[in-house]
Amino acid sequence: MDAVPASRRVFVDSPNVRYEDDQIIADYRYSANEVTKRPNGVVHVKPVEKRLQIRTNRKVNRLGLMMVGWGGNNGSTLTAAIEAHRQGITWKTRQGLRKPNWLGSLTQASTVQIGLDTTDGSPVYVPFKDLLPTVDPKDIIIDGWDISSADLNESVRRAAVLDVGLQDQLEPYLKFCKPKPSVYKEKFIALNQMGRADNLIEASDQKVLDQIREDIRQMKSKADTVVVVWTANTECLCPVLEGVHDTADNLLAAIANGHEDVSPSALFAVASILEKVPFINGSPQNTFVPGVRELAQREKSWIAGDDFKTGQTRMKSVLVDFLVSCGIKPVAIASYNHLGNNDGKNLSSHQQFLAKKASKTNVIDDAVLSNDILYEPGEKVDHTVIIEYLPYLGDSKRAMDEYTSEIMFGGTNTIVMHNVCEDSLLAAPVILDLAILTELATRISFRSVDVKDSEFQPFTTELSILSYMFKAPIIQEGGHVVNALNKQRASILNIVRACLGLAPEHHMDLETKIPPFVLNDPNAPADEHRKLLQPFY
Repeated sequence: MDAVPASRRVFVDSPNVRYEDDQIIADYRYSANEVTKRPNGVVHVKPVEKRLQIRTNRKVNRLGLMMVGWGGNNGSTLTAAIEAHRQGITWKTRQGLRKPNWLGSLTQASTVQIGLDTTDGSPVYVPFKDLLPTVDPKDIIIDGWDISSADLNESVRRAAVLDVGLQDQLEPYLKFCKPKPSVYKEKFIALNQMGRADNLIEASDQKVLDQIREDIRQMKSKADTVVVVWTANTECLCPVLEGVHDTADNLLAAIANGHEDVSPSALFAVASILEKVPFINGSPQNTFVPGVRELAQREKSWIAGDDFKTGQTRMKSVLVDFLVSCGIKPVAIASYNHLGNNDGKNLSSHQQFLAKKASKTNVIDDAVLSNDILYEPGEKVDHTVIIEYLPYLGDSKRAMDEYTSEIMFGGTNTIVMHNVCEDSLLAAPVILDLAILTELATRISFRSVDVKDSEFQPFTTELSILSYMFKAPIIQEGGHVVNALNKQRASILNIVRACLGLAPEHHMDLETKIPPFVLNDPNAPADEHRKLLQPFY
């Protein structure tokens, strides 16, 4: 029997879903609660329901991924991983024969519960990538920019992330990958990076912007969808100046006039926006100043970020949410990191560290705000973050955390965690997921059934469906930040389920908790229903 293509392995048999040659159209009822806090302390809840049509184009676009900082540890590792998959390379280690995998990738290595099996009631899981048509990583076209002229073979060897046996086999494929010249401004990038800076666009900001746009246009000639990802060094925080960063027009004028306070990342963001390609910021600096965000909204171009969420901070977003949800009150968190890769070297500069510290400390804010039983208005957790550069460790990052919480009757609970990981082997799958999910997002649109003659609309400019991958996700004005990892993951999965006309995964599993008669015979007398529903078992 012929293998079934991945994009057709999940078929939804429902009158609410239509599979057409080029698209899937789902009729979907979006349920939510409108809540009003009244002066007398009563919380008034009104369930509401919106009728939507969700359209997903089935044709997967040829994806071009352009990375700023392509020759860094993250960019070179991801490129090597894609090439290893593409070539089917295997290599020997002390632990035995190894082959490429995508462990750590939401789209490639995780599964989704789709329902309960009709034969035995057991949960049925399917790969995330099989729910909707998605990009195969082996088909991604990669290019990018770097302040270093080293080719990707040199970059991979310099990073020392991958086994030498794998590096040797990848050399014929990586040595021809050469980064395009990039942007270096001493005001924003640590001075300890000057030794690498031999591949620069030496021109005014306007000409730099024009060159980046031309580079993007070259990729657009090869790919249907282009995504630009900043995975370069952390910049220092940009001063947000009136008349420079506050509006789109002022920012464009500042670039034309060569204002010194326009950051390199802002130049790449503006170039991407003007070329109508999504720009994703994987570092913690404030690239998305008001002028950048206004320009993105005006040009109807997507932006997302900030700062990849991978190891220590991902664990923090899980643990603090868990503690607060249990009614335990975190009061002090001390986080210590030491690492030896170039990211660590860059962060040894104080101004760059301050940008990173902000994104690593703010990740718990939404958990604190969610529980006004534990926390008074304005109350903060005593939270400190320290990062130290230790060159010997290379890409092997050490993270140590101590969480102190208050429990009953003045007691305390302290959790200490030690996390050791290859930093770039966690970050590379996150960049892959960002590219794949962004491409998928370009093919999804929504229409209100309740509004006459409404047209299909895409996601908003701030592509917050990607928040799962960021320490400090940007959101639409008037929205609220969600940092809790499980909530962020559920958001992605339930939106994908909605594209297939499926309800959110509620994990109620009433099929296993109440008598089958109740669910299977809706015509049973009301008194029989009441009798059988007490108690649940």
